[in-house]
Amino acid sequence: MPKIPSLEDLLKAGVHFGHRTSKWHPKMQPYIFGEKEGVHIIDIEQTQSALEKALPAVEEMVAAGQEIVFVGTKPQAQRIIEKYALEAGVPYVSERWLGGTFTNFGEIQKLVKKFIDLRDKRDKGELKKYTKLEQLQFDRKIDELDEKIGGLVLLKKAPAMVYIVDVKHDKTALMEAKKKGITVVALADTNINPELIDYPIPANDDAVGSITLITKLIAEAAKVGKARAKNSANKAANK
Repeated sequence: MPKIPSLEDLLKAGVHFGHRTSKWHPKMQPYIFGEKEGVHIIDIEQTQSALEKALPAVEEMVAAGQEIVFVGTKPQAQRIIEKYALEAGVPYVSERWLGGTFTNFGEIQKLVKKFIDLRDKRDKGELKKYTKLEQLQFDRKIDELDEKIGGLVLLKKAPAMVYIVDVKHDKTALMEAKKKGITVVALADTNINPELIDYPIPANDDAVGSITLITKLIAEAAKVGKARAKNSANKAANK
């Protein structure tokens, strides 16, 4: 399991800054330390405690061979989600959430297969037999699919867990996960209902530093889980 950040590291990342007190969700009361100049301050000792539960859960899920999807489509989260999901080798959604990604997974798989097929044909030069106009249309279709579902190429089966940066911004992803019984790990800022999240992590979900710190930890836990899964598979193969 990744090392839990110190209180100093959490403060430096801006994890403790919540929303204005007028925008709070009453269910977040247990995670609030106090307020300063009209802004709620998150109790970062509880952030540490939450990470001590969430990180092993991520590791164990991935070690068991299950899939986790990273989701963050708000502007300040997009590149962070892409970076750490790619480092961990897990699927992600960083552009617009495509309705049905979880609830209509079969159709999403078909789209992913179509994208991979077209992309591979282009890379192998198999589309050069078409006219310039047709090749341009193929390129546009590939780019369109890449933006929609390119991050899901690694998703080989229905996911068992999802990590969401902002459950208010990506509320459709949250609703689909709940509907399909997918375990939810997410940042819990002071304006959301933590009871909707299986593993809420009290933290600022707007600051780049906070998003980066938490996402990096989740990715590290996933990497450890993947290494364990690979090791188990190798042992089984060598028996």
